[in-house]
Amino acid sequence: MIGKGLPVHVAIIMDGNARWARAKGLCNSDGYKMGVEAAFSVVRASCNLGIPYLTLFLFSTENWSRNPNDVHLVFSIFESASVTALNELCDANIKVKVIGERTGLDQSARQVIKNLEAGTANNSGMHLCLAINYGGRSEIVSAASRMINDGLRAEEVNIEKFASYLYTGGIPDPDLIIRTAGEKRLSNFLLWQSSYSELYFCDTLWPDFAEKDLEMAIEAYQARCRKYGK
Repeated sequence: MIGKGLPVHVAIIMDGNARWARAKGLCNSDGYKMGVEAAFSVVRASCNLGIPYLTLFLFSTENWSRNPNDVHLVFSIFESASVTALNELCDANIKVKVIGERTGLDQSARQVIKNLEAGTANNSGMHLCLAINYGGRSEIVSAASRMINDGLRAEEVNIEKFASYLYTGGIPDPDLIIRTAGEKRLSNFLLWQSSYSELYFCDTLWPDFAEKDLEMAIEAYQARCRKYGK
């Protein structure tokens, strides 16, 4: 069934890296590193399937409350992987956009993000959106604040205008949101954009999530009848 009725935009909450590591008696860093490998695999698979937009939830605004060593590990691995991945992203014609609050990130992370976006800016293939220091509520507050700062009058505000002020302005809402590792909640992810998204939850821990798991999620999506609230 893959190939007919593909979702235009797939978004993934990549959960279960630390649990995967603990289950195998490994360090959290091993789980995060394998999570990066799983992410690369899913990006490649999405490209091969012809999915136009893929969003990956890398780090939430709530994740700052984790052990500082784990936070440092996550960003260290992200920065290292991003440098390695840039050539492959360009070879695959993938365009990267990072969403989230950048002012909370250190200079090193901001520079890596800048390099990723600038280095892929002229690519015209799949759009890869990385959610880093992202929270759905803070995104909505930020959008409202920027509209006020721009002097918009109440009568000028509508759904389309508001959506254009979100981090994801210009990106279609996700058709399918996948969450791994058995949790069944959105955890402050794309709250506005997920209004009519189809949700798919699986027990697979993120480092074990492979192309076949992505295909299963898409096939489940294709089997559903979307009603958009009607």
